[in-house]
Amino acid sequence: MSFQRDFHYRIPMRVGGQRPGAHRSTTTGSGQEFIAHQTLFDRPDPRRLDLRASIRDPEGRWLVRVNRQRAGIPVYLVADVSASMAFGSSDTKLARLAQFALSLGDSVFRTGDALGMLGYDSRERTDLMLAPMHSRGAGVMMAEALGRVRADQGSTDGVLEACARIAGKQALVFLASDFHAPLAQTAAALDLLSHAYVVPMVIWDEAEPRAPDGEGLLALRDIETGRRRGLWLRPQIRRRWEDAFAQRREALDKMFSARGTRPFYMTGRFDADALSRYFFEAV
Repeated sequence: MSFQRDFHYRIPMRVGGQRPGAHRSTTTGSGQEFIAHQTLFDRPDPRRLDLRASIRDPEGRWLVRVNRQRAGIPVYLVADVSASMAFGSSDTKLARLAQFALSLGDSVFRTGDALGMLGYDSRERTDLMLAPMHSRGAGVMMAEALGRVRADQGSTDGVLEACARIAGKQALVFLASDFHAPLAQTAAALDLLSHAYVVPMVIWDEAEPRAPDGEGLLALRDIETGRRRGLWLRPQIRRRWEDAFAQRREALDKMFSARGTRPFYMTGRFDADALSRYFFEAV
């Protein structure tokens, strides 16, 4: 696998936790963000003594500065490895997800956060589970695991089981899928992650939004179920194909927007600069 350059990320919310990191937090400590003054009696830390504020205090109290420190946050990749992710006109969607995992590993390590992974198809894939770790090689481990995985025929029902493991946790979650599953299922998964900052990674192949060229009888196979069917391709069907994909994108945007998040569309190879811009716009 070729090396993927890293991207820059910040989340537009304060995080908790005591471990120092790069994100704005609710934790008081040795940071540079000033909150307020407290008396030396209430907060006995002479290192934070503010002489100017103490001199101006009408009650003559010794005042110390109270600051917020920056904190780290766990980062999770929740990966769809169902059969539809094995589709691709050049690289499969799973291969492109593995490319993203390499970039994610470098980015998270540089930022100082812990990185973990969960996977699912028709069930939770515990063989892909990786507990959050502070390691330069976490992204490589994730990419190699995704490269070995065999896509399962069936549904994506395992997404709820996978997301339940981190339900209620404050984290940055990259929910990576082609999102061809029913919208109600995806909405339920997002509701489980209501305490996290979720980035839906919509991974589509370049060939998916448009119908094949030419006209005539087209043999199709449902990649999820393996069922085969014929389709007579004509201009009207081609328009309906493309309109259905546009409507699907509109429905996804509406569902994500209703839950306070915005999808990142990854059609083709992963673009690190585009994902950096995504986070800059959010912040």
